[in-house]
Amino acid sequence: MMKKLLLPVILGLLVFGFWISPDFQEIAAGVAIFLFGMLMLEDGFKLFSGGYLERALEMATGSITRALGFGAIATTIMQSSSLVSVITISFLSAGLIPLLAGVGIIFGANIGTTTGAWLVAGFGLKVKISAYALPILAISIVLVFQRSKYLKGAGYVLAGLGFLFLGIHHMKEGFEAFKDQFDLTRLAMTGVLGLVVYTLTGAAATVVMQSSHATMVLIITALAAGQISYENALALAIGANIGTTVTAIIGALTANFQGKRLALAHLMFNVLTAGVALVFIGQIRLAVDAISSSVGISVSDYALKLAVFHTIFNVLGVALILPFIHRLVTFLEQTIVQPAEDLSRPKYLSEAVDEFPQTIQIAMRREVHHLYENAVELIVHGLNLHRSELFETKDIAATVRASRAPVDFDIDALYEHRVKTLYSAIIEFATRVGSKDIPAKPMDDVYLMRDVAGQIVHAVKSIKHMRRNATHFTQRPQGVITDLYNGLRTEIARILVEIRKLDEADPEDRSSLWLDQERLQVEADARNTNQTVDHLIRDHHLSASMATSFLNDSSYAYSAMRDLLDAARAYYIDTEDAMAEVERILTLDEDDLQDMVTDGPKSPPKSAAEKTRTTE
Repeated sequence: MMKKLLLPVILGLLVFGFWISPDFQEIAAGVAIFLFGMLMLEDGFKLFSGGYLERALEMATGSITRALGFGAIATTIMQSSSLVSVITISFLSAGLIPLLAGVGIIFGANIGTTTGAWLVAGFGLKVKISAYALPILAISIVLVFQRSKYLKGAGYVLAGLGFLFLGIHHMKEGFEAFKDQFDLTRLAMTGVLGLVVYTLTGAAATVVMQSSHATMVLIITALAAGQISYENALALAIGANIGTTVTAIIGALTANFQGKRLALAHLMFNVLTAGVALVFIGQIRLAVDAISSSVGISVSDYALKLAVFHTIFNVLGVALILPFIHRLVTFLEQTIVQPAEDLSRPKYLSEAVDEFPQTIQIAMRREVHHLYENAVELIVHGLNLHRSELFETKDIAATVRASRAPVDFDIDALYEHRVKTLYSAIIEFATRVGSKDIPAKPMDDVYLMRDVAGQIVHAVKSIKHMRRNATHFTQRPQGVITDLYNGLRTEIARILVEIRKLDEADPEDRSSLWLDQERLQVEADARNTNQTVDHLIRDHHLSASMATSFLNDSSYAYSAMRDLLDAARAYYIDTEDAMAEVERILTLDEDDLQDMVTDGPKSPPKSAAEKTRTTE
């Protein structure tokens, strides 16, 4: 309801302002141009994601000091605490950084945001920056149309700076002309009432513009033009800090529980800082006067003194809460409790991770791994085995032979809830991010992971198809047919065990050679199965009906093995690694593999059916 009312109210106020004063149009246009510059600046820095930005963020999580430093430096460079907040929430939601580091980055961003006030008060008001804006915009448009994403990103950043400068110029000119018609200082309020009213006004203005930077520029230009009092400007600056938390809260609405915790930390920090600043505003003003005189700031230069005030109360807030940051994190974890794990729901895919290529890639990979863990449970139970026994045994074949009792579970229901729902979410996520302007390389990885998920799902379906006969022929010994099905169960189980070892190995120790050897054995087994079964039928070791069941189920089993091996290759083998490049040259491609299967390897491994026939 509030959202529906807010838009017409804002538009109505703008139209009324345009009607009563042409000079108000220049102020409003200055704000609009400034906000447009902020958007272009953010878009430009996003094009540098997928590399430098993410690596810097991951490196910054080693300690609280480094996290604070990253937040301050990143906000200073990007001139957008909102963008830093969105990046942090995105990385936190994808599980790339811990909550403690995320809180540290947000605290640092509050310090970094004070540099905007210094730039405007110290440079923007004292220099005709519109003279710099026009050539910057001319250069930026040339870069924007380049094919390189980094040149394009640099173009957007320059364009953003140009529009920021232009917006500041128009706001400054607008207030200078506006004061000849209206004296807004008549609305000045002193005392506690003035502090409260103007603090709320600053917060409301920031909520509307979604940028504390824009609010601060508006305050500073109005203050420089003598349109607001210094005392009221201080309260407006405090309110702007409260209002900027709305961006983090909005960003957290689509995030997981970690993103919501971070948004709450941001809100608590800014409200506490504002409260301290309001209570001790008299003492802080004395400190501002002392610091200003010591660095040569004129007594009447209220714009620069406001920048000093803005810095002091933000740094003071960090200094007050930093000793209690671990307690704050504990409080956040207790207040916003991690929901009980629901294996049927996505753990990592949310709109909060959609903004940056690396978080998209990592979230997709982790969700596919989540799907695989669910699938392994269904596959193992579908073979009437138990994961704990299978992954700890020294003799897989003996464990399979000893596991005769059917596992009591509804494989169809669990497939619907734990596999199909996740697969649907993965497909939807890949489709959603595919419509965004994401670089080709990370999108290729997203689509590759989508295909891996499809192979995993296909493997589960194959096990579903063979489960009934596998259970029927292995509950009690029935001769050769039992051995045949146990052979299939053993081969699938062995592949699952080897994939588990691959998962637990260090990335640099993973090799694709084993996968190729396994794939070759699967193809040889599948090729020789019909021939071996024919021999068993002729020797009266196997009835035709049993043979038909086994041949149908063996095709499902070999299909599941192929899917599992192909999925493991795509997921675990790092194609960018130098060793993997050498192995890729040495390994077999599909044509080579088919040639070897058709011609027969020099010493083909025995299939499950052949091993059974040999023992007869």
